[in-house]
Formats: sequence, C-alpha cells, structure tokens
Amino acid sequence: MALKFATDVSTAQTEYGTVLLDERAGEYWELNPTATLIVRTLMAGGDEAEAAAVLADEFDVDLAQATHDVEALVRELRTSGLAV
Repeated sequence: MALKFATDVSTAQTEYGTVLLDERAGEYWELNPTATLIVRTLMAGGDEAEAAAVLADEFDVDLAQATHDVEALVRELRTSGLAV
C-alpha cells in the first residue's frame, strides 16, 4: 500500500536523510537514509514488498531483515499519526 504523510506533516530533505515536522504536536522526527529510501519508494506508489527489495539491494541487507524494517517503519509512522 502506498504511503502518504498526514496533511499537517512537513518534510525537508537533508544530507543525512529526511526531517519530518508534526505541526500538530510541534515535534520533529528524523529519518535516516534507509528510512528515507523506504518512504520514497512507498510514496512513489510502491508497496512494502517493493520497498523491502529496494532496501535489500541498495544497502546489501538480507531480504527478511529489510521486510521487517519496512513493516516496523510503516507501523511507527502510522501509529504516530505521521502517515495515513
């Protein structure tokens, strides 16, 4: 399923990844380069399996670990209200 940030979440790219601002709570979140890659893949319309494959390829990690990492990130973004 594609990922979309909530309307009150602003993003900024940095040399270290992506910074998210939750304007409701006034809190900043920082995504490292691996999380940024996952989010970009999902926001471009890819599903979690595709994001895991891209992550495994780009960072030379086991596909099972990449799948776990993608699922954990998506769950955290949705639970926190940053993504819908």
